[in-house]
Amino acid sequence: MNAESKQKLWEDYAKKKTPELQEKIIIEYAGLVKLVAGRLSMYLGYNVEYDDLVGYGTFGLIDAIDKFDYSKGVKFETYASLRIRGAILDQIRKMDWIPRSIRQKQRKIDLAYQNLELKYGRSANDEEIAFELEISVDELETWQCQTKVTNIISLDEFMEQGAETKVEQSLTADFDQPDKIVEKQELKELLVKTLESLTEKEKKVIILYYYEELTLKEISRILEVSESRISQLHTKALQKMKMKLGNNMELIVSY
Repeated sequence: MNAESKQKLWEDYAKKKTPELQEKIIIEYAGLVKLVAGRLSMYLGYNVEYDDLVGYGTFGLIDAIDKFDYSKGVKFETYASLRIRGAILDQIRKMDWIPRSIRQKQRKIDLAYQNLELKYGRSANDEEIAFELEISVDELETWQCQTKVTNIISLDEFMEQGAETKVEQSLTADFDQPDKIVEKQELKELLVKTLESLTEKEKKVIILYYYEELTLKEISRILEVSESRISQLHTKALQKMKMKLGNNMELIVSY
């Protein structure tokens, strides 16, 4: 469907929200649900079926369609992506299938990062983290692969909140107040410092994945390394950023 046809569809739906028009919109944006579900499925592995994620996401799409105000001039794809991802993650949290042992490993890794950063005044490398945890580097990599789900869910929670705020702000204001501009600049400076704590490859993975919205497979081709290696880099970068940003993790969407 071209842009004019989409516009006509939304205009018709704004006048009269019939089930038939809603179904047409759902069909038109079904690909967006599959895209969001596909990105999340890479981290959830075999714990949740891809078709189930699509089903959860479809409820988010329907919610987005019901609540979307076409007259505000906000791009529907941006708004709907938040609702779709949110619906999927809400269901994942309700399932609470992440084993306690995985959560414990994540807490141990986070604590090791904190202790070593206080000790050395910088981000710790894998060898130092492994030594602190009294495990091998190979075992640390296994832990990181196991805990990457908790990182992505945590990060997406912050991204969802930050992006949702941005959408709401665009609906209610045409410009930022001076104090908000200063605050935003300070937060951006904090994010820049956080990105500087990453290695060059970790930084590239974060930028390509979250800002360019490439898949891990696409990034692996660009950086000419295996997809599993990209996944490892992504996990390590998230852990470092999580430790640095804390409650300001939502900055990643406004940088």
